[in-house]
Amino acid sequence: MSKTNRDLSQNEGNNMSYLKIWIHLAWSTKKRNLLITGNIKKPLINHILENAHSKEIYIDSINGMADHIHILISLSTSQTISKIVQLIKGESSNWINRNKMTDQKFQWQENYFAVSVSESFVQKVRNYIKNQKSHHQRLPYSAEYDEFISKYNFDKG
Repeated sequence: MSKTNRDLSQNEGNNMSYLKIWIHLAWSTKKRNLLITGNIKKPLINHILENAHSKEIYIDSINGMADHIHILISLSTSQTISKIVQLIKGESSNWINRNKMTDQKFQWQENYFAVSVSESFVQKVRNYIKNQKSHHQRLPYSAEYDEFISKYNFDKG
């Protein structure tokens, strides 16, 4: 038996769970205010990545526009979507306000989108997130919002 197979067989009794659930998250600034401008976008994204890493949140892709953000995460066995969103949104808005990065109080909207992504579509979502600027030259966020509501059969209630 090779070392690799021996190691695997020894781990069989560890009751270790394996999970890979991809989630595409999106949310906007409160009232869709255009606050994520050129001078704040890169530091904000870097801060979100660092903060997420410290909280063991795996962010695969992240990007956004002046009024919203998209994130592709891989969920672990001990995480919930609502907790991840709460940690990212709460800490990032606090960080922006503490560092006075905007002229007005920075807030995220309360709501968010979260949809699962099959492994076969992960690269497509990565490209979509990466190419936000060109995507939104063709489709404004308000139209994207309506498209998401329709495509994923969300009830606007």
